[in-house]
Amino acid sequence: TGLAQKNGPVICQVKVAKTPEEIHTTSIAIGDARTVIGCDIVTTGNAESLSKMQPAGTHAVVNTFETMPAAFALDKNLQFPSTQLRDAITSATGGNASFVNASEIATNIMGDAIASNLFMAGYAFQQGLLPISADAINKAIELNGVRAEFNQRAFSLGRWAAADQNAVERIAFPEEPVQLKTDEQPNLEILVADRADRLTNWQNAAYAQGYKSFVDEVSKAEEKLSGTTGVLTEAVARNLFKLMAYKDEYEVARLYAAPEFREKLKAQFEDGYDLRFHLAPPLIAHKNPVSGEATKSEYGAWVMTLFRVLSKLKGLRGTAFDIFGYTEERKTERALIVEYQQTLRDIASRLTTETLELAVEIASLPDQIQGFGHVKEGNLKKAESRRLALLEAFNSGNKQSAAAE
Repeated sequence: TGLAQKNGPVICQVKVAKTPEEIHTTSIAIGDARTVIGCDIVTTGNAESLSKMQPAGTHAVVNTFETMPAAFALDKNLQFPSTQLRDAITSATGGNASFVNASEIATNIMGDAIASNLFMAGYAFQQGLLPISADAINKAIELNGVRAEFNQRAFSLGRWAAADQNAVERIAFPEEPVQLKTDEQPNLEILVADRADRLTNWQNAAYAQGYKSFVDEVSKAEEKLSGTTGVLTEAVARNLFKLMAYKDEYEVARLYAAPEFREKLKAQFEDGYDLRFHLAPPLIAHKNPVSGEATKSEYGAWVMTLFRVLSKLKGLRGTAFDIFGYTEERKTERALIVEYQQTLRDIASRLTTETLELAVEIASLPDQIQGFGHVKEGNLKKAESRRLALLEAFNSGNKQSAAAE
């Protein structure tokens, strides 16, 4: 079991026999699986996979790395059901299940998470769960001709982990020396410097300086109150950046046109891959006749040329020549920045020790504005409702009124 690049579950059913005549169907019947190699714990723990297992005869080896399903992109409050998945798999196999963080081990030792697939095969083999010889598996890897030596080492690493998992994990996850924090300020300085660098790339140095100046303004107000800079300044540093670095057309183009994008593709895929982009360009995207929302269309690799050109036009952002800036979504995003700064400047000027907690929550509200399009619009309405309640509580000094919302 595993996840495809398109973020969908993949379940491969394999039957092994001495002769083809012994195999009458390619699918495995309910409760008839003998070995389950779970490269993704979510897929391994879904209803279809569990139905193939049975307590008396199924053994499973499962990668515990938490690959977030698509639903997590829509609701950041979802919790990964790691414990429930483990329990379900353990129950379905009658306790004959082994769990290992193959993705992180493969990445830390071999430098590439793709090695986790052969790692899992080696892990299962060493437990006697594959009725194929190691020589045959290594020969098949060699004949496949794709990173043969790398994949053979991944297979061997999996075998070693099955034999002595603690030893492998000590290499993959070396203990780091404990560093005592004597001053929180350098961490905040690093945070602000990092976000300023990103905003420089997003627009320019002047835009980044505006960010730094406002954070410094809030920092002085907090320091005046408590004698030190702390949670309020950090909340502003994180959330003002989020508002200022909104994902518009220029930013999307810059990210795709960046050399890092191509490097990631080369690291994850063999040569010969084809690029397809699913986009809903403003002004020309088709509308869903029922919901009225823009629908995505598929575009080929030629869009990369458009991205490279568009990324160089970010200087038009916010000017009269910014055609994207006239859309309601972009107008809203710019207005949010102004509103946020006005609100924080006001509460910073009236800050007290009693209202500090409320101020931090107000400053952190942009973190609730997740998603794109209609999803973002819905979250924006919720955040605005919460903002008004918190401001009322701040102005009255009544925390309970905000908590009751």
